[in-house]
Amino acid sequence: MPEAVLKDMGFRVYEATHTKDISIILPKVDAVLLSVEPEQVEPWRSRMLAHRSLPIFWWCDAHTFPSNECKLDAGIDGLLGSKMSALEIHCALLLGVNHFFQRTEWQQEREQLLSKLEERKWIDQAKRILCEIKHISEAEAYDFLRKQAMNERKRMVDVATSIVKVYQLLQDENKGGRRR
Repeated sequence: MPEAVLKDMGFRVYEATHTKDISIILPKVDAVLLSVEPEQVEPWRSRMLAHRSLPIFWWCDAHTFPSNECKLDAGIDGLLGSKMSALEIHCALLLGVNHFFQRTEWQQEREQLLSKLEERKWIDQAKRILCEIKHISEAEAYDFLRKQAMNERKRMVDVATSIVKVYQLLQDENKGGRRR
């Protein structure tokens, strides 16, 4: 049913009924429309996203959604249905694609922020170690890290990570009773 509606609107439609079809079809498409029962949306979504990140829509009609209760929380970008007009489907597709791009952008920003937070943790640990070992202030430890990074032509977090790991190795070695 969704194939006919979308083809009438001028869309090219590829059908995958088996998991093996996914890898063949996904390189050719700009979005995915799942015409499955609610409990199958998440497994199919996961299979699709394992191959490629695309906007994912769910075709909702009496065949795919026989119950009157909606308990769908599958991370889809939009719903389409047989009772929708061509204009409504077109608008829903546009909104869903925009939602997908916004969600993708948020995920990238989140990953960058988490990465920066992780880098800050390494730098803060290295500063504490330098303060303890060299008996210097936190500002001096920061300057030391910055200068060391410039001298070695490395990122500050890489120098900090090296300091922390070497310190941990020495601590572990001293705890183990082996001293050189």
